[in-house]
Amino acid sequence: MVPYQAIFFDFDYTLGDATPSILAGFAYGLDQLGWPAPDADEIRRTVGYPLEESYTKLTGDRDPIHREQFRAYFTQAAQARQREEAVLLPGATELLRWLGQKGVKRAVVSTKRADTLRGILEHRGVANQFEVVLGGDDVSNSKPDPEGLLLAMEQLEVSASQVLYCGDTVLDAEAAQRAGCHFSAVLNGTTPRQDFFPFPHVHIAPDLSELLDWLRKQAR
Repeated sequence: MVPYQAIFFDFDYTLGDATPSILAGFAYGLDQLGWPAPDADEIRRTVGYPLEESYTKLTGDRDPIHREQFRAYFTQAAQARQREEAVLLPGATELLRWLGQKGVKRAVVSTKRADTLRGILEHRGVANQFEVVLGGDDVSNSKPDPEGLLLAMEQLEVSASQVLYCGDTVLDAEAAQRAGCHFSAVLNGTTPRQDFFPFPHVHIAPDLSELLDWLRKQAR
């Protein structure tokens, strides 16, 4: 029996990869605001933060109007492309189906827009694998605030002790800590293993296939 009633996932670099369309959105938005496009790895390291915060991290510009404009430009260039181009990471489909067979509730809790998330999941044929999909526009406070996790718990009627949250950044780890739920890191993103050590965690998975293997062992 799986020791969790529900497992929640971040999306970018946890379940999926939308890098090409994300890079295109950043390049367009920054160009429109007069900034050169930074190195792709610099952009990737900001994925998981709200777009406005990513803009400021990359440029140092905290002007609220520019931050809002950047989101609009990014969305214009990247939203439709993400739905079509984003892919699930290796092992994602097998993991989700196995959890469904075991009766484990599944949710996505991400900073990405909810309609973008649903579009990607539908396009990749796994929308029916989730009972709840929450995006950054569903909450007032972004991770590491636990609002999204707490909302998903409320909607699925599970307690924090029954939930495992899987994510690729320390934002995810801190959100899980503040929500009081269990956490497993997934090293599909840019965050190195050692960065998760200060946070409570039950596992650090190099990828989703290994996460599935670990969960199977827990279920024995």
